[in-house]
Amino acid sequence: MVIFGIYYSVPLIAAGAVITWLLNWYWAVPFYILAAFCLYFFRDPERTIPEGPVAVSPADGKVVAIVPDDAGGNRISIFLNVFDVHVNRTPIGGKVACVKYKQGQFLVASREDASHSNEQNIITVDGDGSRVVFKQIAGLIARRIVCYKKPGDLVEKGERIGLIKFGSRVDVMLGPEWTVAVRNGERVSAGSSIIARKSAGRTE
Repeated sequence: MVIFGIYYSVPLIAAGAVITWLLNWYWAVPFYILAAFCLYFFRDPERTIPEGPVAVSPADGKVVAIVPDDAGGNRISIFLNVFDVHVNRTPIGGKVACVKYKQGQFLVASREDASHSNEQNIITVDGDGSRVVFKQIAGLIARRIVCYKKPGDLVEKGERIGLIKFGSRVDVMLGPEWTVAVRNGERVSAGSSIIARKSAGRTE
């Protein structure tokens, strides 16, 4: 994902160099700051993936909602600000059953109605008797959702699947076989934070 940082920063650095040459270096400072921010924003650190029957966070950020559904499952919503790592990872390993893009609005991603109203990419993964659905949701600033996976692809737990550019939200829908392991307001890290544990003897 670092390639995106280079993609955005190189033109900014070039513009700064031209301004420095034509005018003065201090007029170019904003361009250099923006270039440095782009490199920082698109960082992609390695993560240690926990073993066992657990679901990991698909994103870095803050848990802003844990909402039970009528089937006994839960939706966990994670808000990413512009300073969070924006690389997304799959909560469980298995087979990608569906990838569906849905057009929508660009509401502030921390709002509850962003879960259903905003532009989003919905990914379904089947693995080990469970089905987990998670959404890459665009926010007020985010205008580009990137997903590298397609139906039929096999993925490992915590594997990179894409990213959302510049502020966003990720929702995870877990069935009743999962016990939520995070709290509202908790900070989580993609691939390494456990958000749910699979209950013994329960499957989809």
